[in-house]
Amino acid sequence: MHTVGIVIKRNKDLALEVGAELVQWLRQRQVEAVFGEELARVIPGTAVTRKPDIPRLADIIVVLGGDGTLLSIARLINDRDVPILGVNLGGLGFLTAITLDELYAVMEDILARRYEVSRRMMLTARVYRQQELITSYNVLNDVVINKGALARIIELETTIDHRYLTTFKADGLIISTPTGSTGYSLSAGGPVVYPTLDSIVLAPICPHTLTNRPLLLPPDVTVETVLTSEGGDVFLTLDGQVGFSLQQNDLVTITRATHDINIKLIKSPTKDYFEVLRTKLKWGERYA
Repeated sequence: MHTVGIVIKRNKDLALEVGAELVQWLRQRQVEAVFGEELARVIPGTAVTRKPDIPRLADIIVVLGGDGTLLSIARLINDRDVPILGVNLGGLGFLTAITLDELYAVMEDILARRYEVSRRMMLTARVYRQQELITSYNVLNDVVINKGALARIIELETTIDHRYLTTFKADGLIISTPTGSTGYSLSAGGPVVYPTLDSIVLAPICPHTLTNRPLLLPPDVTVETVLTSEGGDVFLTLDGQVGFSLQQNDLVTITRATHDINIKLIKSPTKDYFEVLRTKLKWGERYA
């Protein structure tokens, strides 16, 4: 293990403090650390690494923050085979399952190469306008098409492998990975899917037709949906962080990302996925 990338949650003092301590801890073990400008400001005399360059330079990446911080770096991995350790600094975290108290014990195991990873599939979303590809994104959690606050119900003509499924009349549509099944998709009534399975979840948001229900699809299908309704603000949102404005007749295609593009999350040595579910979703608890 030669180089560790460190990504911290922006504007969070605890992340800065822990990041600076981790850099010193790594240096004492002759391990190089690469990190961005915010952390470099509190460690004088260190070089700044652009966030998009961290996956290229690092052997592993440590994320100090929450799931959103981890998602932001996951989209930059591309075909780099770089494991990610997510350290939860507070809030709800399904991806950042390591606690701060566990950090250095887990890091000792990582430096000794005693760790396991959980491989997660990603999706690629492409937008075509007048048959021309205008943008493309890779996501770990989900692709969401939804209307603005004041827009009317939108219509999304949807096909699976070029076979007509239905025209959703709804507030929107969520296309999720198993990893993202515990996010927005869950709020829309979608199933919890074990994260290492290969599948795609299709979940309408507040559908006008009550018989529309979430649909679990095999991983290698192509989902295509066309915005057929007129007027109103409609947006494509990627992992809840990147937004793109859609126009009438825009075509959005969603496929599994190439097999070279997947995310390797370092597993917690002290708890499994089912314990995370029980803890985060409070399963089994009684309410007064």
